[in-house]
Amino acid sequence: MDSHHFLQVAVVFLLATVIAVPLTKRFKLGAVLGYLLAGVAIGPQALRLVADNGGIAAISEFGVVLMLFVIGLELSPQRLWVMRRPVFGTGLLQVLATSAVIGTIVWWLLGFTPGAALVVGGSLALSSTAFGLQILGERKETGTAYGRQAFAILLFQDLAAIPLIAAVPFLASTGSHGFDLLGALRAVGVIVAVIVGGRYLLRPVFRFVAKADAVEVSTATALLVVMGVALLMEVTGLSVTLGAFLAGVLLADSEYRHELESNIEPFKGLLLGLFFISVGMAMDVSLLLREPWLVLGLVAALLLLKGALLWPLGRIVGALERGDALRLAALLACGGEFAFVVLKLADEKGLISARQHNLLVLAITLSMALTPLLVAALAKLLGARKVRKPARDFDTIVAHSPRVILAGYGRMGQIVARILRAEGIPFVALDHSVEQMDLVRRFGGWNDIFYGDPARPELLRAAQADKAEVFVLASDDPESSLHVARVVKRMYPHLKIVARARNRQHVWRLMDLGVDEPVRETLYSSLKMSKQALVALGMTPERAADRVERFRRQDAELIKAQYLVYDDEAKLVQTTKEALAELEKLFEADSEPRAREARERDADKPLAEEK
Repeated sequence: MDSHHFLQVAVVFLLATVIAVPLTKRFKLGAVLGYLLAGVAIGPQALRLVADNGGIAAISEFGVVLMLFVIGLELSPQRLWVMRRPVFGTGLLQVLATSAVIGTIVWWLLGFTPGAALVVGGSLALSSTAFGLQILGERKETGTAYGRQAFAILLFQDLAAIPLIAAVPFLASTGSHGFDLLGALRAVGVIVAVIVGGRYLLRPVFRFVAKADAVEVSTATALLVVMGVALLMEVTGLSVTLGAFLAGVLLADSEYRHELESNIEPFKGLLLGLFFISVGMAMDVSLLLREPWLVLGLVAALLLLKGALLWPLGRIVGALERGDALRLAALLACGGEFAFVVLKLADEKGLISARQHNLLVLAITLSMALTPLLVAALAKLLGARKVRKPARDFDTIVAHSPRVILAGYGRMGQIVARILRAEGIPFVALDHSVEQMDLVRRFGGWNDIFYGDPARPELLRAAQADKAEVFVLASDDPESSLHVARVVKRMYPHLKIVARARNRQHVWRLMDLGVDEPVRETLYSSLKMSKQALVALGMTPERAADRVERFRRQDAELIKAQYLVYDDEAKLVQTTKEALAELEKLFEADSEPRAREARERDADKPLAEEK
């Protein structure tokens, strides 16, 4: 591709994206559909502005590789274990049931081979993560019962896509040459080698690169890991996407996870959009004109079949109400973006024909386009949920190079603000409560406190968070504070986050996001009360302070130790008992005569020095 042709193709792609994506997002149809429509418009089926999409497809597949890497980064084994019941309960049943039913239908009624039926059933069982999460976010329903169930199912579907992608080459080779035992053993060996090697090599590599303190080198290292593992998988005959996913999982528990996500996110979004455009360009829209009833029948069958299986799962396994089970079914009945990857690979390996591939891709795309309309229509039919809207518009923030951004101006936030103000440290405080802001302004009249949602990127930019040094997270709502911490870590990784935590679970979830030493809101007041109680019982103030300090230090160590196993209830109980026994031994040793004499000598030293 010469430079002139490359520039022409780039301009066409960007122009189509700039026109199509804002239009589909304006009508709440999602960015993915915008990319697909842009590809259809510029492809050989419509305007023919780009005749050959072979080179574009090769580049765009890297977007899928990056997407799998980021998904692997988000799938921390500890996090999966915490969500194990909905993920491996409802999610597993949904994928197995839908794959089995659809696979049986296409094998028995449509004459597909068993391998092809397995691939088609598995790919159509997957739903669109991009559409689902976007719709939940727009409707403010992510935290609802059905929203949590939908997220868990989508999470398991992302997991299920990996072995499905990896299985396509094996199914293709098995169908033509029988089962390749040597190839299977080689594949297992390569996967084990990647897992073991990555476990012991990747962290030292990133630690070495981090010392250079150069963002571009860190980004290059992340891309090197992704491409290197993907290349290794391709050379050994496995899926490159499987390699990218494994690389992400290996780094999911590392301290570099959030930095890697922020560095790769721009590349992933751009190249993934390019992938969807290439899918749209390759889509055979003429099938819809030649055989409209066949295509529409496939769309209707997919939506009805998946919806009919999702509704009882939501009711029985997910324990949802009828209305929420219907909302779940409408949201996840469509096909998903991973189906494009699986079906394309199946077409290339000869498991399905080109016509079957084109029909299925067209049906999946139309089902995705209908999903926002189905969700909106169902919401009107069932009665839309009341979404709490701001009582007024957010304040216009006027800030002058604050050193601190304070999120949450309740009891703890006010104390922090008063100390900062007394020290002359410039700060900006944000609070989402209208009543709280009105009360503060009526009695205080401060001009550094603003009404707004600290999780909104535009408000953080207006508050000049890029110039601040510290972000104090004083919100009393755990879910809200986790969301804010996630946004701040992604947008402003240089900020030191000082976070308030409700309890130990909240501490561990903040630590998952890279927040160092969250402050439990009741810890220090409880220690103060304990000291006063010990003194009131006759213990000397010095000894009471020593006992309380010993407990504080041991509890801080226990928090860090339990963070590694906080998803395992049995281990949590065990470590708590061990810590209590250790503390009792320390106190017993502290009560021995020698320890008392040493303490008395230490207490007398300052007096002797003064004399």
